Amino acid sequence: MRNRFRGKDYLAFKDMDREEIEFIVDLSLDFKKKWAAREPHEYLKGQVWAALFEKNSTRTRNAFQRAAADLGITTVYLRPDELQSGRGEPLKDTARMFDRYYDGLFIRTFGHEIVEEYAKWMDHPVINGLTTLAHPTQGIADLMTIKEKKGGYKGIKICYAGNLYNVCYTTMIMCATLGMDLYVARPEGMEPVQEIYEETMRRAEATGAKIVFTSDFDEALKDADIVYGMSHYSMGQAPEEVERLKKAFHPYQVTMEAMKKAKKDAIFMHCLPAYRGIDVTDEVMESEQSVVWDQGENRMHSIKGILAAVAR
Repeated sequence: MRNRFRGKDYLAFKDMDREEIEFIVDLSLDFKKKWAAREPHEYLKGQVWAALFEKNSTRTRNAFQRAAADLGITTVYLRPDELQSGRGEPLKDTARMFDRYYDGLFIRTFGHEIVEEYAKWMDHPVINGLTTLAHPTQGIADLMTIKEKKGGYKGIKICYAGNLYNVCYTTMIMCATLGMDLYVARPEGMEPVQEIYEETMRRAEATGAKIVFTSDFDEALKDADIVYGMSHYSMGQAPEEVERLKKAFHPYQVTMEAMKKAKKDAIFMHCLPAYRGIDVTDEVMESEQSVVWDQGENRMHSIKGILAAVAR
């Protein structure tokens, strides 16, 4: 399985099958055990990776840098405003020079086409740290958390409440691939990107996963094993759009009353940052059902697993 990843790009769940996704999850969980036991694992000592963050980040950037440090990787943080691309240098020129300098590129950016173009022009692996369409390092962390808290994926129902964006799209592909049921609670008329929806339904047909989009929050919450909260708006959106989305998604705020409509042993997950009082209440975040801190820690281990898999 390692040979399927060595030297390859890691851009989105839609590029992987179930066996490949589960391999990364298990590898990441193994690294978590090593980390907890303080067992050295500098398997990639001597490598140098570039980290390009064109969007703000707390968890992804820090998780990447700590993961890289534990693996023995030296990281070079690249500020977008200091690159010549800001003056019009073509991305393909920048990418080819990065390829000469570094053993890989970890990038957090806007359009998914940007990471795909870097991957096109670089021979060394490119890892997607987030785009508009995918957040695949988060997806592995989520699957680690589900496996730790629920023992596996069989028979799991997830209620997702929040903006239809990168985390939602990754969760759609994730559930469809692994056979978990997913109910996305959202205002009527808000629909996912067509290409992601079609790929999700194609995979769901093969696994038997039930993927439902509903405006009925109670329907999504009923018998849910996991309530997955998400921001109601995204970074960089215009103020008027943010206010519109906050108003539209307010009925889908995750409260303790909402949690009571899920299974008694349901857990609360959130990719963070969580806007307390908007997408989730403080009471839910601090409740015993909340596993967001374990989930957040798993980001570090998931990135470690991905790095170890794709590095040459």
